[in-house]
Amino acid sequence: MSSGSGSLSRYIAIRILLVIPMMWVLLTLVFFLLRVAPGDPVSAAFGGKLSEDALDVRRHNLGIDRPLIVQYLEYLGQVAHFDFGKTISDNRPVLDLVRDNGGATLTLTLGAFLFAIVVGLPLGRLAGRYRDSWGDIVIRIFGVLTYAAPIFWVGIMLVLLVVKLFPSWPTSGMASPITIFTVQPKTHILLLDAIFSGDGTAISDVLKHHVLPCFTLGLLLSGVIIRLVRVNVIQAMKGDYVEAARARGISERAVVRRHAFRNALVAVVTVIGLQVAATLAGAILTERTFNWPGLGTQLVKYILARDYIAVQGLVTFFALIVVLTSVTVDIINGLIDPRVRY
Repeated sequence: MSSGSGSLSRYIAIRILLVIPMMWVLLTLVFFLLRVAPGDPVSAAFGGKLSEDALDVRRHNLGIDRPLIVQYLEYLGQVAHFDFGKTISDNRPVLDLVRDNGGATLTLTLGAFLFAIVVGLPLGRLAGRYRDSWGDIVIRIFGVLTYAAPIFWVGIMLVLLVVKLFPSWPTSGMASPITIFTVQPKTHILLLDAIFSGDGTAISDVLKHHVLPCFTLGLLLSGVIIRLVRVNVIQAMKGDYVEAARARGISERAVVRRHAFRNALVAVVTVIGLQVAATLAGAILTERTFNWPGLGTQLVKYILARDYIAVQGLVTFFALIVVLTSVTVDIINGLIDPRVRY
């Protein structure tokens, strides 16, 4: 085995092994932070509805009357078997919540990422190529505003604007009630189900409902991508290989596209991966703003119900997604750029 392939294998193995301590730290924080809040989740969910003896039975069945360390070890064992527990308030397995509502959050985040990449990459490249021009200044202001603006405020403003200019455009939910009723749920991803149904009207209806939420969340991400691409393009334009390309008579446009922009993409891939956590946080606010039936909406629902088993399971699932995405991005960077392996 060559030294290059050996270093890559070692790099990938180390990144995969790091998942274990990362997940352990996250799981421990989630477990203990949720138990710092005063009060009893069983009493919060059923207080006034059940007798004290019935509440004690519930506590015993859920195991929350046992020592904390016992609950903690049991929790780690359950997660190791991909068992995220059952909700206290309605006795639903958390994995069922993920199955039924995860598709909505997935389509929202993927749509937002697609919008952010389509907008952020070309604008960032233009700003980097024409540094300190009027176009660069306008793009930078746009990037700062989209990154700094509160996402729920942007969502509300967009809803008000759309209602004023396009009264018939949908501003709430994933689809019209008739579409949800007629489309057969096969994949738990409404857009895919609509496509598989072959109903053009349903597909159009679902896509229209996706526009505003994906656009709102995508704006937040596009600001990050614009600023990052701009900085890295400017840095890459100072490289010796760029000067060498210019000396060979290659056009400035080709120099930016083939050399500076490609080199800047390595950092972009890293940051896009790290933005998964921010996207999930933004998705919670976006789902609440647009009445989107995703995991963020469910998380808020169970937080208000003080159902910490549900909250614990959903947050653990989010943490697992973030960690796995981080490791995947590290591996992709190792494949793209050999320098990060050493």
